[in-house]
Amino acid sequence: MLTDLFTPSVQHWLDIAGIFVFAISGALLGVRKNFDVFGMAVLAEVTALGGGLFRDLVIGAVPPAAFSDLGYFLTPLIATLLVFFLHPEVERITTAVNAFDAAGLGLFCVTGTVKAYGHGLGLTQSATLGLATAVGGGVLRDVLAHEVPSLLRWDRDLYAVPAMAGAALAALLLRYDALHGPAIAVPVVTACGLRLLAMRYHWRAPRAWHRRSAASENGGTTEATRG
Repeated sequence: MLTDLFTPSVQHWLDIAGIFVFAISGALLGVRKNFDVFGMAVLAEVTALGGGLFRDLVIGAVPPAAFSDLGYFLTPLIATLLVFFLHPEVERITTAVNAFDAAGLGLFCVTGTVKAYGHGLGLTQSATLGLATAVGGGVLRDVLAHEVPSLLRWDRDLYAVPAMAGAALAALLLRYDALHGPAIAVPVVTACGLRLLAMRYHWRAPRAWHRRSAASENGGTTEATRG
């Protein structure tokens, strides 16, 4: 279906671009954690490919694209080398990297949903795998770096919610056989736009109503009341 809007060649390069930006975020976390170049490469690979790998294994698309297309595997290594030598410069353009990351989020949540649906899954299951495609790599990255995954933290701008919205909208359009032509851009732009707005205005998911305690940043507990 995506070929209705993009040629296979264009779609491939959009995938590569998304993989590259996700890999940058993984490698940068490796720098912040003082990992060596191998550790940086591992984080870059799992961030860029983890979500798609999980999706392909679930739907039985084997070998996964991460292993059947050499470009998918090499792109995170190129991103790692870039960050290894130029990480101060890369850190300075964090805003641009975040913008491209939002675009990758929008693209991957839709392509993941479409690919799962094309392999016979229901709409709800397809949207769920679309979400996993977009955010799964980031979860693996944080776990390997011994961090609480960003999408589970209350003090981080919305990330999973925009991907959920994009995947759900893609599933809805699939339901009515409307996900073709320019309409394919609608869920992509929706997810990307929501993520950009969340970063701009620091939108965050609500915590438990009238909660009596809060986990501190270092893992401790402090008493608080929140209405």
